[in-house]
Amino acid sequence: QEIISGESEEESNGVNLMEFSDEILLHILSYVPCTDLVLNVRRTCRKLATLCLDKSLTHTVLLQKDYKVNKDKVKQLMRDIGKEIYQLNMAGCYWLPSSTIDHVTRCKNLVKLNLSGCHITSLRLSKMLSTLQHLRSLAIDVNPGFDASQLSSECKATLSRVSELKQTLYTPSYGVVPCCTSLEKLLLYFEILDRSREGFMLSGQLMVGESNVPHYQNLRVFYARLAPGYVNQEVVRLYLAVLSDRTPENLHAFLISAPGSFAETGATKNLLDSMARNVRLDALQLPKAWINGSGLLQHLKFNNPFYFSFSRCTLSGGHLIQRVINGGKDLKSLTSLNLSGCVHCLAPETLFRKAEDDIDSSILESLVVSCCNLRHLNLSAAHHHSSESIGNHLCQLLSRLKHLLSLALPVCSITDVAANVEKPPTASSLVPQTFGRKVRIAVQTYPRNFADPANQKLESSVFWTLMGNLRFLETLEIIGSSFSSAMPRNEPAIRNSLPPCVRAQSVGDSEVAAISQLTYLQSLTLAQLPNILTGSGLVSVGLQCQHLRTLSLANLGMMGKVVYMSALTDMLKHCKCLRDLRLEQPYFCAGAQFFQALSHCSSLQRLCIVSRSGTLQSDAVMSFMANCLEVIMCHMFMGEPLTVCKNLQQSIVRSFQAERPALNVVIFPLLHEDLTEVIRDVPMRHLDEITLFKSRVAEEPPNLWW
Repeated sequence: QEIISGESEEESNGVNLMEFSDEILLHILSYVPCTDLVLNVRRTCRKLATLCLDKSLTHTVLLQKDYKVNKDKVKQLMRDIGKEIYQLNMAGCYWLPSSTIDHVTRCKNLVKLNLSGCHITSLRLSKMLSTLQHLRSLAIDVNPGFDASQLSSECKATLSRVSELKQTLYTPSYGVVPCCTSLEKLLLYFEILDRSREGFMLSGQLMVGESNVPHYQNLRVFYARLAPGYVNQEVVRLYLAVLSDRTPENLHAFLISAPGSFAETGATKNLLDSMARNVRLDALQLPKAWINGSGLLQHLKFNNPFYFSFSRCTLSGGHLIQRVINGGKDLKSLTSLNLSGCVHCLAPETLFRKAEDDIDSSILESLVVSCCNLRHLNLSAAHHHSSESIGNHLCQLLSRLKHLLSLALPVCSITDVAANVEKPPTASSLVPQTFGRKVRIAVQTYPRNFADPANQKLESSVFWTLMGNLRFLETLEIIGSSFSSAMPRNEPAIRNSLPPCVRAQSVGDSEVAAISQLTYLQSLTLAQLPNILTGSGLVSVGLQCQHLRTLSLANLGMMGKVVYMSALTDMLKHCKCLRDLRLEQPYFCAGAQFFQALSHCSSLQRLCIVSRSGTLQSDAVMSFMANCLEVIMCHMFMGEPLTVCKNLQQSIVRSFQAERPALNVVIFPLLHEDLTEVIRDVPMRHLDEITLFKSRVAEEPPNLWW
């Protein structure tokens, strides 16, 4: 009231917010969630009442990570500004009842609507879409029980005008694709399980009566991402069958992401041959079986490519340079490149070559020179060993990519070759990477003076130089080439892990400390760094990387003991912006010390701990949940008995569910035989973004969906 009444600067001894120009105030208000603007801030004074309803703030409403929103708030929001909303994103709002969708009908002018992860039936979808005549972009889930015959003629008329469709399938179905006769962009996510909850094998055949004629004639972008399972492969082939008959002339992005083996068939071969003859692509991703051993890349034509993914392919560096990069011509447009798992991509040929052999630096240099505008690069899941040639280390060559925003590297690629050869084995490298509790070695005490040069790596290391040259990097992943998470998708937990690469044995605290140079770092993943002795580098990262929002640590140091716990607790005290934390470490003790430190992360929203033989203290967990009011996801897969896990999960839900509508709690023994059944009930947003471990750099083309 004092500010609004116009109190003089001398009397208030501060800045009067209302004296700022409307442009500055609108910029400030753009950082406030729309629900707060309309339902709270708007009611404070007349000036803000006007500004909060400005078109720049109401044109696009983002609710996808507004975990405090509930049905009543959505209802009031649509009632107040429904007619002003042109773009509405409710993706991942799994906690809202399906009846909430009914209020979207007030948004008569909607052009873009994202309901991925929301509960919606065929009848509700029909009723809603019947009123949205201006809709051009739609994202929905197709769940068991979906029936396209329940869609009204008005609904189908709306769908016929939709040009962009994102569809997540949990059951074999075409969904609404046959109704969308004007499609230009089609994104398909296949999440169909091979078995029902009752244990029956599912079929990839579509429901009787469904149309099998999707309309692809105007298609420009086709993207399909498959979860593991043969049913997903069967269903995606039905979607591709129409494409194989007639390839759209305007197709410029064709992307299929499929784990494991996805064999090429006669129909898919015809499709690829047709694409090679008739289209010029800007983005490409294919299953590894479709590329390996074929001359496909030699015949495909590219226009101004911005995204390539050859993940898990046996593509050699020679083929990469000759057939894709085309000798360095016309690749300045490429902004995102995924070579994850391409073990030979930096070698001239695959014949007679071992995966651990040194890379050919000239191939990497050609790549860097040709693709100088790269912003996202993934080289993980491979052994990229540099030779002893001066100036040709992988880190030195990558330092030239000044525009990089995200980068994923294998641990063995960042070590100094000379240091790796001359340096005697460290204590941790002498210890077998097993899960034995009885392993005891002498480990230096955790250093408290981080400015002491004795506790840091010399700044002349190639990795230190790389981090110093990539100052604008926002996402960094350093992952062991042989690392695999203990909790894979749709399978029992992995009980054993492969040992780290020999070249990676010297990577530890000093390399982590080098990461602290990344002032703008927002997401950090570290997995299988063998030489972590104290974790001192983590504290440096916590102090210097104040924008850090996502942190994922897995299998650091010895496997039989968490040697970095003291450093981790110190680090967490400085992570005020941290929202997502994932920890995967055997024998992790989630006790009072850890949760007291974690309570300093006032912005934390999601926590996931995966620990074989790990322990937890229920009282400490409950106290943490009470202190951290923003936490809406707590997943812990430990070594505790099932009864302890269930009791703690029920206590958390009972105590906090009413105040936190989006609360999702899963506490379960990691090695329990029913783990996969529990995982299938986790909301896809959490499962895909944090619970399951994977490399996310260049996983999809940038700006694939709004």
